[in-house]
Formats: sequence, C-alpha cells, structure tokens
Amino acid sequence: MRVYVPLTLAGLAQVHKASEVGPGPLTAYAVTPALREWYVSDDIEELEYAALNRAAAASLRMLAGDPAAVPRRVVVAVDVPDADAVVDPDRGLDPGALGEVRLAKAVPLAKVAAVHVDADEAVSDVAAAASALGAADLGDDDAQFTVDGAEDHELLWFATQEIPNLIG
Repeated sequence: MRVYVPLTLAGLAQVHKASEVGPGPLTAYAVTPALREWYVSDDIEELEYAALNRAAAASLRMLAGDPAAVPRRVVVAVDVPDADAVVDPDRGLDPGALGEVRLAKAVPLAKVAAVHVDADEAVSDVAAAASALGAADLGDDDAQFTVDGAEDHELLWFATQEIPNLIG
C-alpha cells in the first residue's frame, strides 16, 4: 500500500540521516475506505492524489507549528504492507481524518518511493498559509482563501537520490 507521510524539510533531513522514516508511530495518509467514499471515485490515481493532498495539508500544519521552519510542504510516499497502515476506528469517519492511517514503526528509507516538495515559487504562499491557518480554522474566510492559495501549488516529484539536494 502506498502511504503519504507529511514532513518538513528538517524532518526530511532527519529521515536522510537516520535512513528511515520514523520513529513510529507515524501519521500518514492513504486510500482508505472513508477516503474512497468521500471522494466518490474508483480511479486509484485520483484517490492517491487526494491522499497526497491530505498529507500536504498535514505538512502545512507542521509548518504552522514551527514558524522557523522553511515554508515548503514535504510529503514522502512510502510503500508498506497493507496491514501496517491502520485506520483509527475512532477517527475513521471523521472528516478531518479522511485517509489518515497510523504506522506503528519506522519505515526504512529503501521503502520510500518518492519525495514531494513545494517549488521555490510556492514558498511565499505556503508561508502566508501557515500563518493564516489558525484563523482559517476559526472560520475566517480571508484566512481560508490564503490557505487555499498554498493548496493551488502542485508539489514537485523527486527521487530518493535527490534528497541530499533538497535538504542541502
């Protein structure tokens, strides 16, 4: 199963140094039954894209919690056995947790399929979105518009061999 782990660039540097995504438990995003029902599609590529976007939103939340972080969303795509990605039964149908899964243990870097990171052009919009996230959560429409502006940027795809260039 492909899962998407939200990180920051500092988190990606830790993954590279440790040669694993972890330590566990980890929150990740995947194509879960609730995500399938919410997204109403049978196209696996569309569903995986939705899970990737859920992880990108979680990465933005990490950035909002660390104002010193480089404002670039980071998502690591990892392949794990289906049994390793567990949906929390208490949160499985919570709209805020759609696609959310837990990984109990760290995942070796060798299981990373790709890294997705914001382009340089997205940095100012991502920084603004991270700053506006709290107000958006409280219902501020202008703040939500700013958060949506970051979501308009597509994450770029990188091979694992490119991680040193991303964190350097």
